[in-house]
Amino acid sequence: MNNFQFIKDFLSIQIFNNTVQEYLFSVFTMVGLVLGFSITKQIFIARLKGWLEKAHNSSIDGILIGVLKSFGAPAFLVTALFISTLSLELQETIRSIIRYAFVIVVTMSGLRLLQDTAAYAIETAYRRARPNDPTADAAIRNLRAVVGWALWILGAVFILDNLGINVSAVVAGLGIGGIAVAMASQAILGDAFSAVSIFIDKPFQIGDSISVGDLTGTVEHIGIKTTKIRSVHGEQLIFSNSDLTSSRIRNFKRMTERRIAFEFGIVYETSQENVKKIPDTVRKILAGLKDVRMDRVHFKSFGSFALIYEVVYFVLSPDYNVYMDRQQSINLALKETFDREGIEFAYPTQKEIVVSGPSYKTT
Repeated sequence: MNNFQFIKDFLSIQIFNNTVQEYLFSVFTMVGLVLGFSITKQIFIARLKGWLEKAHNSSIDGILIGVLKSFGAPAFLVTALFISTLSLELQETIRSIIRYAFVIVVTMSGLRLLQDTAAYAIETAYRRARPNDPTADAAIRNLRAVVGWALWILGAVFILDNLGINVSAVVAGLGIGGIAVAMASQAILGDAFSAVSIFIDKPFQIGDSISVGDLTGTVEHIGIKTTKIRSVHGEQLIFSNSDLTSSRIRNFKRMTERRIAFEFGIVYETSQENVKKIPDTVRKILAGLKDVRMDRVHFKSFGSFALIYEVVYFVLSPDYNVYMDRQQSINLALKETFDREGIEFAYPTQKEIVVSGPSYKTT
């Protein structure tokens, strides 16, 4: 009986306007809530994992389960502390600290959860829309950054509002400051919007061989502000995105075939018979080549020192090396055939004609 009375008296002791019993009840409530939250989380994850296994969706399994597992102890702890201390009489400063901690920690945990979920949704949607896009990693990384910054800005406004700070004044100040910053950083913002345009329109991708003006190279990196290209000579070329979107870009990788036009000339002394049969000779040479489609061959014009022929054909491959191989084969075959037929290629010449009286030159 004395022990019971002792315990009763002990529980009735008041410390800072609350009895020991009330403090103990608050502690047990806090511990119970933390355990309850943790157990509920584990049960939910286990059930979700079972559902995903039945749905055979292993890609979501690893990512979504990992996101849920990351949401845990800090948020549970401050939530349990906030709820368990509601029944206690605390100084306003202490209660404000607990409330502020609750708002900040829970909001930040929720933002991380939303950020991870949004990142997963962006990656899934982007890769599903463009399954073979080599620029997917860069695009997804940049989209994640934009969404992440937007979420954290909204979260900061929410936290400030719950901390009693006049958010309207802050937002108004940010708006005025934002206008000033935007005016001072038009080039950066222009490059950022150009990057979005590149990601959406896809004029080129990482690995594409492109030409911008008189510069040619392979795309290595597409960023928010700049795009990096490895030139054919080996150096790295760095373009601002706004320069690229305002330029005429030639994307060689998207070629399906190459149209080739070239000319050659023969001397004026060539016989009429050979002049007539040269087009057929060229057609036969092109017909014997792989990945080549003949377009036309004509005796084009009378040059200053040669009879000019023009040949147009298509190489059925975008590969530059394939084109050069075929052109080399044509040149060798023309040289061999003309040597055999006694046909001479023309080159700049000068003739001197001697007549009675003063001599003169014609070219």
